Amino acid sequence: MDRRAALKLLLAAGGAAPIAGAACRRPTPTTSSSASTTGATSIATEGGFMSETHDKAHAGRMPALFLAHGSPFLLDDRAWVAELRAWAQAMPRPKAILMLSAHWVDAPATVGATETVPLVYDFYNFPEKYYRVTYPAPGAPALARRVRELLGRVGPVAEDPRRGLDHGAYVPLVCMYPDADIPVLQISLPTLSPAPLLEVGRALAPLRDEGVLLIGSGFLTHNLRAADWRGDAVAQPWATEFDAWCAEVLGRRDVDALLDYRRRAPGVKMALPTHEHFVPVVAALGASIDVSEAAAFPITGLTYGSFTKRSVQFG
Repeated sequence: MDRRAALKLLLAAGGAAPIAGAACRRPTPTTSSSASTTGATSIATEGGFMSETHDKAHAGRMPALFLAHGSPFLLDDRAWVAELRAWAQAMPRPKAILMLSAHWVDAPATVGATETVPLVYDFYNFPEKYYRVTYPAPGAPALARRVRELLGRVGPVAEDPRRGLDHGAYVPLVCMYPDADIPVLQISLPTLSPAPLLEVGRALAPLRDEGVLLIGSGFLTHNLRAADWRGDAVAQPWATEFDAWCAEVLGRRDVDALLDYRRRAPGVKMALPTHEHFVPVVAALGASIDVSEAAAFPITGLTYGSFTKRSVQFG
């Protein structure tokens, strides 16, 4: 099956909707469950989190990121893979990674697998090779305890020890940190409402000073029905306009405009028929809101005519 047909099947199966605990084209959604036996050992410390690794990890403040995660086909896009890899190499090495993906929306905020970290192949009828991708990163139980502590200050927190990394989490990590030797934890988006997500990001912000890289994963535009799957697709005017608005609002850290994007952003109904892919950027901004860091855009451009690859780094 070619790429265009697979993406059409993804759409037909409801690929634009958020997935919690995702079904897929296989009987069980988590088929990669091998844990790394090398890499990192995590230990809890009073008032924080630290990680003992074979490589020296960064001890200062880590950035907060929002990235466009692509589909599983991203792994075949050499230019995009290279951009993600270069971005990771330009940052300090994290002690651990905390992911919030568009593909896990579940209330209350839910902490995923912390020991063996499986993969959730939350897509349908793709070529077989995409179901053989593995990412045996170490779990992060100490980070999970710290996350429960921090998020518990703003609301209830649940646990799902069987829930692994969906493609919004593991696909970019395969590109950025291919050695899979950094502890990874995924938590759910507890809501699609921007204001509460801003507070989630703010609550998690102390982790940045503990060497944890916070990543919100989604797309600033996400309209599968409007996509042109040709490689030379021309960018749609509404996508270009919406992308430019995001760049301006994030660049000047206009929190009010971002929280009110459903009314203020141009072309929002075309750009975002659903909102789960956009709102992780709000959590990323929340993790930087108290230190007023400028936004940088390490990756930009549009793909398939309607998806902006714009990714954001705070700090």
